[in-house]
Order: sequence, then structure tokens, then C-alpha cells
Amino acid sequence: MGRNQPLSLNERRNILTIALLGAFLATLFSLDLTTSSSGIMHSGGWTTLSRLAQSLLNPDISPALIKLALESSLLTFCYALISLSLAVIVGFLLALLASGVLFSSLWLQISARGILGALRAIHELIWAWFFVAAVGLNPVGAVFALAIPYSGYLGKIFADTLQGVPQKPIIALQQSGANRWQRLCYGYLPQALPMMLSYTMYRLECAIRSSSVLSFVGLGGIGMQIQLSLQDLKYEQIWTFLFFLVAMIMLIDRWSYAVRQRV
Repeated sequence: MGRNQPLSLNERRNILTIALLGAFLATLFSLDLTTSSSGIMHSGGWTTLSRLAQSLLNPDISPALIKLALESSLLTFCYALISLSLAVIVGFLLALLASGVLFSSLWLQISARGILGALRAIHELIWAWFFVAAVGLNPVGAVFALAIPYSGYLGKIFADTLQGVPQKPIIALQQSGANRWQRLCYGYLPQALPMMLSYTMYRLECAIRSSSVLSFVGLGGIGMQIQLSLQDLKYEQIWTFLFFLVAMIMLIDRWSYAVRQRV
């Protein structure tokens, strides 16, 4: 007799795992790794990787390059910090509308969430191309190219966090006569602030990485220095700039941890 009972959760997981593994192996074996014309590695690829690996052990630590790396890192951090500050303001305002903690209008919530979705749907690199075409290689374009999509990211998380706070303190404030603004300031925000702050600090790390990527379109910063060194085949300089980028991310992570501990 056939089996009429539905598959268990573990059985479904095993089937999905086998299907994904089969798709991965099929894709892997379909790649041509031998010829330089259609393979994933061109004729000089292994030589380039070898030089990159050797340069890792001998980075350029000349005073002039260290100074340039510091200046470029500071510029990248400034882009990220200013962009994130604008994104926090816009995202928080839209989150208040999207979460319904101030206004109970369903259409207002749907409209606000639609705006947040539209903001984060377009990648920051595409926004950067738009602003480069409109205003040229201008720092303002880099700032807004990061701030627009990050407003959508932050706004969605802020709205979901506000909606997910425990309702007992909110109900107690409402029964005591608190208005909607008082419920927001003394009920919603104290409970949601740790999560919102933690995600904001994480997004600051992402903004630094995104700002480095935007540098490749000519907006300055450490990413542009990596691009210039790569074009000149100065691999020792590339690793120096990458070390500074990693160090900046690690410092932001420690700062984020210290802020979360205080909160």
C-alpha cells in the first residue's frame, strides 16, 4: 500500500538538501575550468593570484602610503557616517508611519511600507550612477546614494521592531491617560531602542563597505585607492589599503559592542 501520510519535517529537509546539493554539483561540473577562452580563469589568472598572495606578506608601509590610507579611510568613514545619519532620520520618520504606533490608518501604513520597499529595492551603486550623471563626481551624490537605500533598510527594521514590542506597558500607559506621543516616548522607544541601536551600528559597518564600493565610480575614498593600485599592478599597496579597511570595520565593531553594553 502507498504511503498517505505527509512527509515529516526532517524528511522535507533531507529532500531539499539533496536537491540543493544536486543543483550545486550540476552547476560545478558544467563549468569549463580548462580553456582560457571559456573557463573562469584566464591565462594569466594564476600568476596574478600568486603575486597577490606574495604581496600579502610584503605590504607597502611607506609613510606616504600610510598617510594616504589614513586620509582615504577618514573620507570613507565620513561618507558612511553622514549617509547613515540621514538614513536614520528618514527611516525613523517613515517607520513611525509604517508601524502604526502613532496613526492607525491602514492606508498610511501600506503607503509608508511601499515607500520603504521602493527605497531599498534599488542598490546604492545604481543610485550612485544616477547622481554621477546628474551632479557629476560630487560628494553630495555619494552621500545621497548611500542614504536613500539605507533609509529603506533602517525604516523597515525600525517599523518591525516598534510593532513587536510587548504591549502590556503600552496598555498601562494608555489606561493612565497617556496620549500617543507619550506612549511612543515612554512605552515604545525604551523597549525598541536597544534593537534599533544595534541594527544601526551594524548598518554603519555595511555603510563603510558600501562607501568603499562607491569609491570605484570615482567618488574618492579608500575604494578608489584600491582601484588605482590595482590598475597600476601595485599589489603591495592594495593589501595596505585592505588592512586599513579591515581595521576600520573592527574598530566600528568594538564601538558597537561598547554602545550596546551601555544601553
